[in-house]
Amino acid sequence: MVRTAAGSLYTGIATDVPRRFAEHQAGAPKGARSLRGKGPLTLEFQMPAGDRSRASRLEWQVKRWPKARKEALVKGLVSLESCS
Repeated sequence: MVRTAAGSLYTGIATDVPRRFAEHQAGAPKGARSLRGKGPLTLEFQMPAGDRSRASRLEWQVKRWPKARKEALVKGLVSLESCS
């Protein structure tokens, strides 16, 4: 999860988190359009998902959460381990 300067949280998946975060920070063509011009960005949360299918399911689930629950995840108060 990436936080924008305005405090919004962006959720996505990546096989190479440092590379993907650098693309977002640079505003590169491969970076998410929703993050362009919203820096500075900070990497707030990451976790291994095992495989792309599970990562996609977790991403879909987290994107549906209210911001308060996402903030709890960032703070370690909520876990994704119980999600399938």
